[in-house]
Amino acid sequence: MTILCVRFQLPPTHEAALPGLLGLLEDFTPVVQALPPDAALADLRGAERYFGRDAVELASVIRVRALAHHGVDCVIGAGPGPMLARVALGEARPGVTCAVPEDAVTEFLADKPVAALPGVGAATARTLCEYGLDTLGLVAAAPLSTLQRLIGAKAGRELREKASGIDRGRVVPDGVSRSLATERPFTRDELDPDRHRRALLSAAEELGARLRALDKICRTLTLTVRYADRSSTTRSRTLKEPTAHSAALTRAAYGMYEALGLQRARVRALALRAEGLDPAEQASYQLTFDPLDEKARRIEEVADRARAKFGPHAVMPGSLAA
Repeated sequence: MTILCVRFQLPPTHEAALPGLLGLLEDFTPVVQALPPDAALADLRGAERYFGRDAVELASVIRVRALAHHGVDCVIGAGPGPMLARVALGEARPGVTCAVPEDAVTEFLADKPVAALPGVGAATARTLCEYGLDTLGLVAAAPLSTLQRLIGAKAGRELREKASGIDRGRVVPDGVSRSLATERPFTRDELDPDRHRRALLSAAEELGARLRALDKICRTLTLTVRYADRSSTTRSRTLKEPTAHSAALTRAAYGMYEALGLQRARVRALALRAEGLDPAEQASYQLTFDPLDEKARRIEEVADRARAKFGPHAVMPGSLAA
C-alpha cells in the first residue's frame, strides 16, 4: 500500500487552506496530485523507504500534523494504486485509515457497487444495473464482449480491468488547479429539490459575476454535494464553450444535479467550482439569436456595472432570475 488518497474536512469558508495542506503532504513526498476542492493523492514509495514506516503508519502522522498545524481533520484511503486508494477512501472514517492489502484487492472490490469506481457515472452505473451487473465482482466476472456491447469497446475493457483490481493509474504531481469556487451550506439538512436548485442558481450567478469581474472564462464546472452523513458526491462537466455567462453555468449545474437523481437526499451543502480558467479575450461566443439569452446578457452587464460602482453586494446572487 504505497498510495494515499487524503480528503481534508475543510469548513466551507476555509477552502483556501488546501495549498498549505498539500505542502504538508509534500513534506513526505514530492509526488502529490491535488484533487480539488478538498483532496489529494500522494505516492509514498520513497517515503516508506526513507522513514522506515509503511503508508498506513505515515497516514497517522499526516492526520496528526493536519490537526496540529491546520486544525483540520482528514479521512484517508490507502492502496497499491491511485484508483484503489480512492475506492478505499469511500470506506474510511476520521481517525481510521482504510487500507486495501495488495493480496486482497479482488475480495475488497467484489461487493462494492459499480458506482464506487472513480469515473463511473450515474448513466453507466444505471445501464450496468439494468443488466444485473450491480457489483464490481459481477462486472469482473462478466464476459468482456458483454461489457463492450453495453458501454463501448474501450470503456468496457477499462471497466473490467478496474473491477478486477488492475490499477494502471499513477500520481501526477501538480498544484491546485486554476479555479474559483463557492459553496451554499444549508442551515439544516435540506430535502427540498426546489431549495437545492435555488442554491445552485445563486452559486452559479456568483461564480459568473466573479469570473466576469476578473475577465476570465471557465472550461469546466464541478458540482459537489455534501450529505448529512458527511459523505459527498462530485461531478464535473466540460462546457460546450468556455464561458462566464451565468445562465450557461446555471444550466450546467442543473444538468449535473438532475443526473444524480437525488430523491429525498438529505443535503448539507452544495458547492460549485469553475475550473480551467482562461482570459475572457480568448472566448469565442457562438451567436444563438435567442432574445431571452441576449436579454440575460444585457442584464448581466447592468448588474456587473452596479457591482463595480457600489460593491459586490449591490446585486444579490439569485436576484437576476427575476
